[in-house]
This record gives sequence, structure tokens and C-alpha cells, in this order.
Amino acid sequence: MPDRTLKIENAQYVLTLDGARRIIRDASILVEDGRIGRVGKATDLAALRADRVIDARHLLVTPGFVNGHMHISYAHAVRGIFPDEQASPLVHVFALQNAMTEEEEYHTTLLGLVELLKNGTVCFVDPGSTKFPDACLQAYEDSGIRVMLGECVTDGDAPFKLPRYVTGEATTRTAAFIKKWHGRLQGRMRAWAMPFSADTCSAELLLALKRAADEHGTSLTLHHNSGPTARQEYAARHGRRPTEYLESLGVLGPNMLLAHVLGIDDAEIDCLARTRTPVVMCPVTAAKSGRGVPEHGRMPELLAKGVKVALGCDSPNNSNHLDMVRTMNMAAIQYKDARQDTRQIPAESALEMATVLGAQALGVGDQQGSIEPGKRADFVLFDTGRPEWQALFNPVNNLVYNADGRSIHTVVVDGRVVVEDHRQSFVDEARLFGKVQEIGERLQARTGITFPRSRWPIV
Repeated sequence: MPDRTLKIENAQYVLTLDGARRIIRDASILVEDGRIGRVGKATDLAALRADRVIDARHLLVTPGFVNGHMHISYAHAVRGIFPDEQASPLVHVFALQNAMTEEEEYHTTLLGLVELLKNGTVCFVDPGSTKFPDACLQAYEDSGIRVMLGECVTDGDAPFKLPRYVTGEATTRTAAFIKKWHGRLQGRMRAWAMPFSADTCSAELLLALKRAADEHGTSLTLHHNSGPTARQEYAARHGRRPTEYLESLGVLGPNMLLAHVLGIDDAEIDCLARTRTPVVMCPVTAAKSGRGVPEHGRMPELLAKGVKVALGCDSPNNSNHLDMVRTMNMAAIQYKDARQDTRQIPAESALEMATVLGAQALGVGDQQGSIEPGKRADFVLFDTGRPEWQALFNPVNNLVYNADGRSIHTVVVDGRVVVEDHRQSFVDEARLFGKVQEIGERLQARTGITFPRSRWPIV
């Protein structure tokens, strides 16, 4: 349980991400019952007392990071097995996932949560990849993280094995899932509708799931891309671009989060801005997968049109890491190179997408994403006494261009310290690592899906 009152005292810097984007030097924060009570200069808050005090004189504080697209449960056990030249690993990815048992998914989820929290993610969206939420509930409870999850459903053909149901059953299952899970863990768990994509779901199912999300006051997410080929195919089938097709159905809006959104054109960006539909982009996955960011990436245009953009890590077999600081770095440098223009995606924009803008994209901006009174007490504290922080003049540049998750010292979620001095206390990491290694060996043996472990000889 969190302390009733917590004080972060004498922080070197606090990056508030509030409306004025204030950076407060020599700052303190008072937390009361899991919410931010006061934030300001340390001298102004010096008389305030708390049950617990964190000496932050060599620490920089940011809001907790929001990870808008994170397949949590299956990839750690087979992380890195796919060679670079593997053209389409998703067939193998979903086959491996479908072979997992409840006990295996619990342990791989637990490892994912360790990595997320130690790298500063306090809230994430799992886009329907968890098969056994009952088995994983204890992991979410113990870790203290915030999560949006749902049951992946489709009612159409897919190029890989996905959960497929008749339309009515998919709708009923989704409504039952939301009713069972939404608001659990003292509100840290939110249940969403999770159709996989417009290519694998009928118009009827997409409409039904949007209605279910609206009726229950929650959201839904969808894998979504466009591009010349997709636009040609959608024009032939629907007479519209892919994003325009979703608008014509009436499923776009502030509670529909579109994931990846590569290849969209200007008309589709206008469509997203017009409907106030947020997106989540996964810059490391896009780069590692060779998705052609110079041609297909439109993050600067989306931001310029006022579309709320979150960042995501995707999975340990796509980005291969769950470090939101490295993800911010990729977002900030990727478009500078792609456009040969160093003005693209400044460090401040990258940090906004990981915090305040990302929280707004997920529909929780009134509760998370910035350090200001009334919001939930979700913080990341960075140790600035490390080489990568020297010399320190512009803390946002140091964070986005110099650092990574290894300099995270402390993480607070809902007023509860979940990582302290680089360590978490909810699981024995050494035992967990060994367990997940064994699971990976068993999964590959069980499915026959394996690849040479190295191009170089291992002796």
C-alpha cells in the first residue's frame, strides 16, 4: 500500500509537463493519498511533512511514462530468436503465443512488467495479446502498474492464427470482458475492446465493438496502416482510403486508438484530425522492421494537425526493448534523418508523446501525464550523477538524447514506490529469469519453431 503522504524533496529538476511546461529547479512534490497535493520550489514546501521522504537532490523527476502499444505476454521467452532477414515473423509469433500455458504466460508477463517499470513505464496498453488474464492478475496486483487490456477478437480471415468468432459471439465476449475487468485493482486496470484490425474484422463487428466501448465509457484500439497498395485495395472494395473507411463506419473518435498508422496520406491525416482520433506510433519497430519511415512515417504531420500521438514499444520481438527513453530518442532522431531536417520532432515533443500527450491519447489525460496538483502521483526519478548526464544544462536534451532507462533510480505509481535505487521488490528476478529461459526452450521444442542461435559459431 502507498504511504498516506509522500514527499519528493529537493529534486534537482522537476519536468512538470503542465500547461506552461514549467521546469522547476530545486523542487519538491507532496503526495497525499496517491495524488499530487503540491509541487513547487523546495524552499516554499520546506515546512511540509510526510510519512515518507525521498531525498532527490541528485535526481530529475518526470511524469511516469505511458506506453500506448505493448504486447506484454508472449515475447520475452523467445526474445531475439528471429534472424534479421526473417521477412514475416508474425506467423511464428502467434503460433508461439497460442502454445503458451497459463503458468507460462504468468511468468512472461511478470518479466515484461519488471522491464517496463524499471524503465519508467507506469501505464500501458496491451492490445489483446493476453490469453489468460485471470492467471496474470496477480502479476499486475504485485507490480502496481496501470494497464489497459482486452480480449483480442476477429470474425474474418487473417494471415496468422488469431482468435476468431462469429460476430455476435465476439461482441458478447468483449462486453463480458469489459464488465468483468474494467476498474479493477483500485482503478489501475481498464478494460478496452480489442478488434485486431479492419482487415480481420467485419464492419458489423467494428461497429458493435465501438458501441460497446461507448456504452461502457471505455476505449478500443486497432492495428492500422495504409500506403499505396492498401489505398488501392480499399478503393476497390470500399471506394475509400483505409482511414476514410473507418470514418465512414463511424468508429473513429477520441476513444479509438489507432496503432502504428504508417503510410497514411494527407487526406487520412485530415480524417484523424477531424474526428479527434488519437494514434500510437512505434518508432523503434518501424526502424528495425524496415518499414520505410522516410516514405511512410507521418509523425510530424500528425502532430502539426493536432492529432494526439502516443509512443509504444510494441513487443520484445519487434522493438526488442521496453525502454521508453530509447523510444523517445528514436522518435526524436528518426525524422531528422528521414527528412534531412534537424527541426523535426524536437526533444520536447518526444517527451510530450511519452507523457502528457500520450496520456491524452489513451483517454487518461485528466489523471496522468503531468506533475500538477490533483493528478495521480506517477513519477520517474532519474539519477543525474551518471556520466551520460554530464554536463547538465538542458535537462530535456540530456534526457532524450543522452540517457536511457538504466539511469532510472526510482519509480512511483499511484503514490507507491515500485522501484527504488534501481531495484523492484515484487519478484525475485534471478529465479524469474531462469524460469523464462526454461519456458523459451520448451516453447521452441513444443512448436518446432526455432532458428539458428547465431550466424557465428557458439562453442
